[in-house]
Amino acid sequence: MEVAIGLLIPFLGTALGSGMVFFMKNKINKKIEKILMGFAAGVMMAASIWSLIMPSIEMSEQQGHTPWLPAAAGFLLGMVFLLILDCIIPHLHRNTNKEEGLKAAIKRETMLVLAVTLHNIPEGMALGVTFAGFLIGNVGMTLAGAMVLAIGIAIQNFPEGAIISMPLKSEGMKKSKAFFYGTLSGIVEPIGAVLTILFAQAVVPALPYLLAFAAGAMIYVVVEELIPESQAGAHSNLATMGVAVGFALMMVLDIALG
Repeated sequence: MEVAIGLLIPFLGTALGSGMVFFMKNKINKKIEKILMGFAAGVMMAASIWSLIMPSIEMSEQQGHTPWLPAAAGFLLGMVFLLILDCIIPHLHRNTNKEEGLKAAIKRETMLVLAVTLHNIPEGMALGVTFAGFLIGNVGMTLAGAMVLAIGIAIQNFPEGAIISMPLKSEGMKKSKAFFYGTLSGIVEPIGAVLTILFAQAVVPALPYLLAFAAGAMIYVVVEELIPESQAGAHSNLATMGVAVGFALMMVLDIALG
């Protein structure tokens, strides 16, 4: 029951963030959008380090392996995986003005949902491998640590949900429909987490690689999409402060509760 609740916490964060559209009158304020994107980037960076990379190194030591090898290999594989996924799945970078090929045939609203859904794939993996470590009784992975990661991802998902639903409302979509699309983007997280748990339980020795893999995927999202979009145009300083606050908050949550 505790694991089930933990797996649903990030999805709840997405739903709550998407629900912000009901308080929206016209278009989303650009300053708020910058802050939210920077905050999301900071949370993801801190989660990648304290919730994924460091446990990966510790677990490698416990297994008697070279500590840095699984972390480095898994991290690079995670980056490459998201790079390939980024090329295969049609999605929209928020600052892109021209659409070519398959992108031209898909509505912009659908592209926005796909973009954030792409973000949520590594988050579900991160959650899954962390809870898997707890379920198999690994000393380095505790229920508290897994819950911290779930809460951290939920915090990060809140602005993500808002970033989907609010722009859709700005483009003329009904609030209820914009909320539905924003919430739908987060459904891949609990699904991906459950599948990853099943996979991780079958190959316990690969868990350090999976942790680092999820970290690499999350960092890819930060570097490829969140940071460039938050720093483009005016008010980039607000995004930078959002990164600082998000990083510090996630670091404190992980260390204090983990």
